Amino acid sequence: MAGFLVHEGATMLCSHGGQATPGASNPRVIVSGQPTILLPAIWQVSGCPLTLIPPCVAAQGIAGTERVFSGGQPLVVQGGVSTCLPTGTPLLLTASQTRVKVI
Repeated sequence: MAGFLVHEGATMLCSHGGQATPGASNPRVIVSGQPTILLPAIWQVSGCPLTLIPPCVAAQGIAGTERVFSGGQPLVVQGGVSTCLPTGTPLLLTASQTRVKVI
């Protein structure tokens, strides 16, 4: 999947506006002075405003880089596929670095 690599300081939101932060970063690949995120990392979601159904509490990437790996794992990339749990809605990347792009 093509797009900019997602780094630790990127702003990720659940579809309802809750803030997502990565549970672990990848110090082996640095972009814009910050570590990137491996695809299997679990994201913690806080501040999801849903009240009638369970709010988003976690998220995980499903599809990321296809030809670029770190430690044998794909990386999270802008435009990649992710899902929030338990709602099944996607994570939204609202701000990230724009220097390192995977084609």
